[in-house]
Amino acid sequence: MKKTTIISTLFTLILLPALFSCASPSKRPVEALTQRLIPQFADRFVFEEKVSSDSLDFYEIESQGDKIIIRGNNDNSMAVGLNRYLKDFCLTTVSWNAADSICMPADLPPVTSTVHGKARCKNRFFLNYCTFGYTMPWWDWHDWERFIDWMALNGINLPLAITGQETVWYNVWKKMGLTDEEIRNYFTGPAHLPWHRMSNLDYWQGPLPHSWLKNQEALQKQILQRERELNMKPVLPAFAGHVPKELSRVFPQAKISQLSKWGEFQDKYRSHFLDPMDSLFTVIQKEFLTEQTRLFGSDHIYGADPFNELVPPSWEPEYLASVSRTIYESMNRVDPQAVWIQMTWMFYIDMASWTKPRVDAFVNAVPKGKMILLDYYAENKEVWRITDRYFGQPFLWCYLGNFGGNTMLVGNMQETGKRIENVFNEGGENFAGIGSTLEGFDVNPFMYEYVFDKAWDTAVPDSRWIENLADRRAGKVDSHARKAWKLLYDSIYTQPAQLGQGTLTNARPSFKGHGNWTTQPFITYDNKTLLQAWGEMLQADPVPNDLYHFDVVNLGRQVLGNYFSVLRDRFTHAYDRRDKKELELTGQQMVELLTDLDTVLSTHSAFSFGRWLEKARQIGDNKAEQDYYELNARTLLTTWGDKDQSLNDYANRTWAGLVRDYYLTRWKMFIDDVTTAVNEGKDFDEDAFYRKVTEFELSFTKQTGDYPDCPQISPIETAKQLYQKYRPQIIK
Repeated sequence: MKKTTIISTLFTLILLPALFSCASPSKRPVEALTQRLIPQFADRFVFEEKVSSDSLDFYEIESQGDKIIIRGNNDNSMAVGLNRYLKDFCLTTVSWNAADSICMPADLPPVTSTVHGKARCKNRFFLNYCTFGYTMPWWDWHDWERFIDWMALNGINLPLAITGQETVWYNVWKKMGLTDEEIRNYFTGPAHLPWHRMSNLDYWQGPLPHSWLKNQEALQKQILQRERELNMKPVLPAFAGHVPKELSRVFPQAKISQLSKWGEFQDKYRSHFLDPMDSLFTVIQKEFLTEQTRLFGSDHIYGADPFNELVPPSWEPEYLASVSRTIYESMNRVDPQAVWIQMTWMFYIDMASWTKPRVDAFVNAVPKGKMILLDYYAENKEVWRITDRYFGQPFLWCYLGNFGGNTMLVGNMQETGKRIENVFNEGGENFAGIGSTLEGFDVNPFMYEYVFDKAWDTAVPDSRWIENLADRRAGKVDSHARKAWKLLYDSIYTQPAQLGQGTLTNARPSFKGHGNWTTQPFITYDNKTLLQAWGEMLQADPVPNDLYHFDVVNLGRQVLGNYFSVLRDRFTHAYDRRDKKELELTGQQMVELLTDLDTVLSTHSAFSFGRWLEKARQIGDNKAEQDYYELNARTLLTTWGDKDQSLNDYANRTWAGLVRDYYLTRWKMFIDDVTTAVNEGKDFDEDAFYRKVTEFELSFTKQTGDYPDCPQISPIETAKQLYQKYRPQIIK
């Protein structure tokens, strides 16, 4: 052996043990989660898996020296234990917004006696098809990673996971003979894909770029890997009968019919449905599930919703039964372990048509336990109570809480808590868990923490829960923060979210009413009470943190939005009396309020239209794609579709930039035209204004432009200045 070889071998033998000793063992998922969220304290937590004969998840927390020991039956339950420690001992809330910092104490408080927690139900479901349009279409992995961590911390183990399915469908339709152009034209623009997936809408703002398909396929693989690591069972889609009309070219004998009109879109955007009795149905189901499993794996739980807000080809119970039976059996042939999750929004939104015999026929054509029904809007209408507990099929009680991503302060907290307790007591053996089916994020985030806390046996009375929430949002115990949240609990958060809400600032201008059903500004509380809560919040002395900043902006946004209705009515009264001086003065006040509103909104990134547009553009590979994504992003939040459609402003939200360049522009057009008419001694031409504002709305969707980052001004100081400015006017 050569001398150099001997030296090299000896060096390797000496170095190998050192290399192995330096190699760190792989972290378990909950440890990696802790490292991501609070890296400065990650080495102070010890996670231990503990076996139990009980089928329900559990955790326990205790201190040992300077370590916090968290045990549980899996990583998901240990994440819930970690969250309870952060909330109860550190007064820390981890938000689902990746932009929010996590405020921690200087050191970890000890746990004086062992804390125990146990789940009250096996299933904790989260998300809605619509969330993937109103909140998530432009998310990247950074956003998803934080959100999945939030889901784990809150014990969610059954998340809807429908990202990237267009890649699966593209491969299936290509294999079945459709062209690239036919397939990508069939898909809608990204933000409208939820309604394409629910068979409501096809072809709108297509063709979908290849870059989108590749991006979303890769993103879905990351999402599913992380969710499964954290003991979640992602709910993937299945085939429910929705097909491209072009499939008739390849299969001319197939029984394909056009579904009913939806959202007043033109007929060319209507979806098509393949009769489940057609032999092609099971072929497509097999191709889809096989391809999806190849790309994304499977947890044997599938979502399929054949008639969401649509009229079935027949209302005969026998036909409805045959549809659901065929959908399930086609799943079962591919995956014998298949369980079908079905949202029951259609039973609520069209209760007159979905009679008890029809619901019974539809749900019980599937073997018991092989269908799970989501009672979609149970804080408002509990369908389980009017369908004899869904005739024995398992169901989940779900809190919806938001439509369209609207930024209204809503949520019937007390009633929600009562209903959850009642379903645990009265839901019967087929009550299978709780969930949330929100359409959009951000404006009332604490309500979702509240709902998922109810899934564990550690729930406290609402009075104490609200105090704890106030302490966490302020980062410390503060009497003013507690008073503010008590006022919100007692007087503001008393009503469920409704279809079509928004402060009048966001409505198409008019003398009376609110422009369209999509922007109803009605409140059941006195705005002076909300003003008082805002004032208490602003008197607090919090630990500086993003969540407190969010709260002072969020409350101020609603206070000013409510007051705008007073100014508009004053403006109308001045017009009726042809009082030029009052008309001009009130018009100026309306413009000033909207300008002030945009200013305070611009102090927090959660209320940024620019962020929405920037994230949309970032997905594009070139300028043409960037402009395409921006067009789609602008359209959803404004006109929703084409001109004169009923969904105009349905996704309205009070965001910086959107207020300044869209809502304020519409109202200024109205104020100027009304004022001009009065000065010229003419009646205001409402029809002409309607045409004018409609053209502006359409032109706005086609604009492109940069929106600057949030200015470096204090949200607290800005909110305080506006509180002092508007308080005397509001309390008159």
